[in-house]
This record gives sequence, C-alpha cells and structure tokens, in this order.
Amino acid sequence: MGEIIAFANAHPFLASLVVGLLVAVLAYEVKLKGRELVQVSTHMAVQLINKGALIIDVRPPEAFASGHIARAKNTPLAQLESDPSGINKKKDKVLLTVCDNGPVARRAADSLRKAGFESAYSLQGGLAAWRTDNLPLVK
Repeated sequence: MGEIIAFANAHPFLASLVVGLLVAVLAYEVKLKGRELVQVSTHMAVQLINKGALIIDVRPPEAFASGHIARAKNTPLAQLESDPSGINKKKDKVLLTVCDNGPVARRAADSLRKAGFESAYSLQGGLAAWRTDNLPLVK
C-alpha cells in the first residue's frame, strides 16, 4: 500500500488520471444498471402483468385500436407527460409502458419515474418483441 501512495506522490498526473478513469467506469456501470432496471423483457413483462401491473400503451389511439395487450390502457405519450393525473392514484402499483419498438415506452417510463412512480417499467423491444415471442394481442 505504501508503494501506491509513493507512486501517487511521485506522479500526481497519472494518479489523478487513474482515479478519473475509475470514476468514469463506475458512472458508466451505474448508468447501465439503471437502464436495465427500467426496461423489462417480454418474459418479465408477462410476470409483471400476471401480478397485476397496469399496462399503459403510449401509442396513438389508431395504433392502439389495431392491436394491443389485453387490459392495456391507451394514454399517448404527450398526454402522459403533460398530465399524469389520470394515474396518480396508482403510485403504489407496478406500471408497464408499451409502444411499437421500445424507445417511446422507455421515455414514458423515465417520465413516470421522475414523477414519483418508482415501479414504472417499459417493454424492451415494444410490441414488435411481443409479437416476435408470439404473445397475444387483442383488438
């Protein structure tokens, strides 16, 4: 341990560079962990739904009408971001946001988490992944 301290004293630039790199790597890992916690696979989504998760489909009403997950509630992203009061009573419930391919649902889940919904998740890959796994949709 004494050798490390002696090296850091003799080479402060290199020591600070190593510390900076370690901080950057840790920050990146934390960011990845946070991303994993927000997005769930179709398998995990089915488990959440079976446990009573509220499904929020953030696609436009026309897309929702063409096919959606059973018991999903259609709340387009713009409406959800401007007025989440429609689901404020559900702060203690698990929320699963869904879109066509995943990014819009991810944004919705992030917005919900920032609004205090700690258990908001998005379906990774969206309804495209849902269809790929041959999971049912209703019209």
